[in-house]
Amino acid sequence: MDNSNKTSLISDNSYEGKAIVTFPAESLILKEGDVTAEMYKIIQGRAEMYVGYGTDHEVLVGIIGPGACFGELGLLMQEPAIYTIIAYTEVYAIRVTLDRIGTFIQENHSSILQIMTNMAKTMSVMQHQITYLSQELSSYNSEKKDSFEDVKKDLLRSLYNPNGFGMRGTMYYLDGAKRSEKRR
Repeated sequence: MDNSNKTSLISDNSYEGKAIVTFPAESLILKEGDVTAEMYKIIQGRAEMYVGYGTDHEVLVGIIGPGACFGELGLLMQEPAIYTIIAYTEVYAIRVTLDRIGTFIQENHSSILQIMTNMAKTMSVMQHQITYLSQELSSYNSEKKDSFEDVKKDLLRSLYNPNGFGMRGTMYYLDGAKRSEKRR
């Protein structure tokens, strides 16, 4: 980006009083698994969104740009990030913290709608995955009735790891029992 564009971006009155941060191309902005109490809204530049970044299971989920928000899980729920964000180009973003969230909501209605839409899409995908898993388990049940409950419990333990996605700390089993889950 040339300096004239940078100057016009920073001097734009619509960003006055906001915490604008800059990330150089190829820099790590947010790391999967880290807990941060801030969210970002990109105002200029592009970033890559990964799951499993730096592992054998790395997946590029997408490239995000101006208007995209990320880090909302950490800000709103103090939960670990579920993806890694790497600056693809130089990125300028508004940094939102808990003390500025009210102002951000008032000034960014479309961003809030985008966040809500993304959360709803995620819940829909999870619903379809659970339905598919349930169908798979049902077909397995007809083949091996004796071990079906054990398979369900083992599968739920692997899916709802207290140190990963899903429920934290307490498992609710299909037999109605409630147990604290310890990491294996």
